[in-house]
Amino acid sequence: MGFRTALSKGLLKMSEVKQELKAQVELFRELTGHLPPHMDGHQHVHVLPEVRHVFAQVLEEYGIKYTRVPIEPGLHKCEWIAPSLMDFYRGVEEDSLNTVDVFTRHGIRWPNIYIGLSTMGKNMSVSNIWSAIDTAIGDFTSKLPSPAHLNPQSRTVTIELMVHPGYPSVPPIGGCGEGPDDFSQSWERLHELRTLIKPELQSHYKSRSIQLCSFKDI
Repeated sequence: MGFRTALSKGLLKMSEVKQELKAQVELFRELTGHLPPHMDGHQHVHVLPEVRHVFAQVLEEYGIKYTRVPIEPGLHKCEWIAPSLMDFYRGVEEDSLNTVDVFTRHGIRWPNIYIGLSTMGKNMSVSNIWSAIDTAIGDFTSKLPSPAHLNPQSRTVTIELMVHPGYPSVPPIGGCGEGPDDFSQSWERLHELRTLIKPELQSHYKSRSIQLCSFKDI
């Protein structure tokens, strides 16, 4: 959250943000031998005012085609999300809506559907994942033209499910420069991992003809 606070106080120089973004892309290329097919920001900082513009410029410069636009259909109806967290999510949603035109102008793409805020950490369960998918697909298809005008290929829908599987971090290891945050140190990351590998979830994917893939596959 320190990044957001610094931005709101006018303490950040976008030239330095751009320099840092490019440095991270170059380090990724050095370590892997290729450019990332997808890039976003920790806690969605890439959609913040000012930042969104330099972020889009860097992606276009390197030819990185995909990013994340965290607008989750049905999120406001999720009563299990704490009010303080929902306020944060609403802010992320507003920033994301204001970012769509910027990313579009720079030729950047993102999946048709984004989910994951309503299923994060302790809120992740097989039923919650499927409820989020069903709600999002229903919202997406309701905005499509009538079936008679659809191309068969347009029936394929891409969905990004944001997840944080892993194991609890032990300070001072982890984090983004200041050690791991409370979520990284909690049991919730392990809970996500155990949920995501449940056979019933994998079976549900198959029954719905959902194919798991990475950004380089789409």
